[in-house]
Amino acid sequence: MKVVIIKYNAGNIFSVYCALKRVGIDAIITDDKDIIRSADKIIFPGVGEAASTMKYLKEHGLDELIKSLKQPVLGICIGMQLMCSRSEEGNVDCLGIFDAEVKRFIPQCHADKVPHMGWNSIYNIDDSVFNCNINNEFVYFVHSYYVPLCNETVGCCNYIQPFSAVLKKDNFYATQFHIEKSGSVGEMILKGFLNL
Repeated sequence: MKVVIIKYNAGNIFSVYCALKRVGIDAIITDDKDIIRSADKIIFPGVGEAASTMKYLKEHGLDELIKSLKQPVLGICIGMQLMCSRSEEGNVDCLGIFDAEVKRFIPQCHADKVPHMGWNSIYNIDDSVFNCNINNEFVYFVHSYYVPLCNETVGCCNYIQPFSAVLKKDNFYATQFHIEKSGSVGEMILKGFLNL
């Protein structure tokens, strides 16, 4: 199986590569459009800022490429947010795969810290998405912006308010949490995605 991690100006790509290694996959990290198109599975990970990252994707033609992909594509963290229509982070138009606008967390009380960082449980997970039961499991988050609940939400989390933890539309899958840092649950999700 040919698995590609899209290389762009976002951090954390090597962590995803190592997580794939742990499940027996030697992924290719590349921004080469032909290699990306020829992959069986594609992962669009990242840690970064939405406006500068979208600028990079557009300058390198990766924005149109990602939208055109027909094989399973998995967005992680900023990858998920960039798959949405727009982000408040830099007030930037994004890829428009998911019909949702990324919002900034607004603390409601003194206990609300932004970014939302650490382990939190996910719920209302559609088990068929990754072919595994991960309802009420704990996964690892680091984010200041979130995707509100929308038509493409297939998994939720609650921090300050309910938000989308997992999105799915056609061949596009996405998680707000870091699969690669979520231990055995993250490993189950990765295996489920690879077995789609």
